[in-house]
Amino acid sequence: METGMSTRSEPVEILSERESWDLLGGVSLGRLVTAVDDEAHIFPVNFVVQDRSILFRTAAGTKLISAAINNQVVFEADDHNSAEGWSVIVRGVARTLRSDEELGEAEQAQLLPWTATSKTHYVRVSPVRVTGRRFRFGPEPAARR
Repeated sequence: METGMSTRSEPVEILSERESWDLLGGVSLGRLVTAVDDEAHIFPVNFVVQDRSILFRTAAGTKLISAAINNQVVFEADDHNSAEGWSVIVRGVARTLRSDEELGEAEQAQLLPWTATSKTHYVRVSPVRVTGRRFRFGPEPAARR
């Protein structure tokens, strides 16, 4: 058994950073949380993992402006089935990509918008801290008296 993993009977398991990135790489929808004018905002974004960072595209507007001005963000993605679920949180720094080299690398990810809108700006979230948990579903334990 790999270090850091709990037994299958535990209802909550803390994931390693590698496990967290592996799970993030298997989904394509997450949520970007940022603050604009001292107010929290959350935006669903389709994304890819590229070089242990989160990459998404956006049109000019609130997401892009908030990512550029208030670059401290939280990104969350999760998934579940009938037996278990997981959640990974990436705290990091978001910035718009501008140089030809950065844009060329981002284009290699082949990240396509889900909606029929023009999303010409790339934003990369570079991680500062990555945490993840796996949850095993089951009945609530009997209360102690």
